[in-house]
Amino acid sequence: MSDTIHNVIVIWSWPAGHTAAIYAGRALLEPVMFEWWMAGGVAAGWQLTTTTEVENYPGFLHIQGPELMLKMREQSTHNGTTIHTKTVDAVEFSDDPADTPHKVIVWDDVHLARTVIITTGATAKRLGLPGEETYRQNGVSACAVCDGGLPIFRDKHLVVIWWGDSATEEANYLTKFASKVTMLVRKEMRASKVMQERVKNNPKIEILYHHEWKEILGDGQMMTGMKIWNNETDETMEIEAGGLFYAIGHKPNTGFLDGQIDTDDAGYINTQWHMSTKTNKPGVFAAGDVQDKKYRQAITSAGTGCMAALEAEHWLVDRGLI
Repeated sequence: MSDTIHNVIVIWSWPAGHTAAIYAGRALLEPVMFEWWMAGGVAAGWQLTTTTEVENYPGFLHIQGPELMLKMREQSTHNGTTIHTKTVDAVEFSDDPADTPHKVIVWDDVHLARTVIITTGATAKRLGLPGEETYRQNGVSACAVCDGGLPIFRDKHLVVIWWGDSATEEANYLTKFASKVTMLVRKEMRASKVMQERVKNNPKIEILYHHEWKEILGDGQMMTGMKIWNNETDETMEIEAGGLFYAIGHKPNTGFLDGQIDTDDAGYINTQWHMSTKTNKPGVFAAGDVQDKKYRQAITSAGTGCMAALEAEHWLVDRGLI
C-alpha cells in the first residue's frame, strides 16, 4: 500500500468519469482514474465504445463512439489525470476520510483517497440469443434514444422486445424513423394503461402477443431478420427486420461496493440526482448511469460528472484539505 493520499480517485471512465476527471484536473486536484479493464465484457469507455455513429453529443455533427471516448480520455490526461487501465476489485469506505482515507483496492494494491467519484454505469441486460453478439451494434441495440435515429435503422422494419412501459416508450419513439415497428410480447402487455393505448393506436406499431424470440438472423455483417415462435400455436416463423431493440432494463455496476453505499431496490446508487451527487458516505460521490435509471445518455452522464467533481472539490476545501 502506497502512503500517497490522493485528493480524488475516479472509478471507471464513461462520459461521467472523464468529465469529473477533467474538472478535477483543472482544479489542480491531480485526479487518478481506474478506467477498468474489460469490466462486464466491454472495454474502457463502456457502451460508447460499442456504438457506431453518435449524432446527439453537442459539438460533434458526426463522430464514432470510440473516437468520442478517445477524445474525452485525451482531454482527461491533458488536464492532469493519471489513468490506469485496471479494474477496481473492492473498496473500503471510511466514515471520516478527512482523518482516515478511503481505500480503493486494485488487484494487490491499495490506493488511498480523500474523495471517490463512482461512475461505473449500468449494463444493458441481454437475452443471449443466437446471433446477438454477431449483430450487436450492427442491428441490435439496447437504447432506442441513442441509436434509433441512425441511418442504418431509418425506413426499416424494427422489432422491440418486452412488454412494459420502457418497451412501449421505445416502440413509439422508433416510429419516427422506422417504416414499421413490431413489438414481441411473450404473453400480455404489462405497461400502464395509457402507454398500452398509445402503442395500440399507433398505426405504425404491430403487437404480436404470445410470441417469443428465438434467433437473430443476418448476412454475417448486418441483421436482416428474426426467427420467432408463437407459444400458443407452437408455430415458428421468420420475419424480415433491420433492427432489434431490447427494452428489458439495465443492471447498475455496483457489486464491487459490497453494500457500503445505499442503493435502491434495483441497485442504483441513491443520490439527490438533480441537486447533488453525494452518497451516504462522506467524500463519496456517484455520477452517470450508476445513479440515473431514467435518462442514461452520454450528455446527462457528463453533466453529473461535472457536479461530482465540483462537489468533491468543495468537500476538500471545506475541510481545509487543499
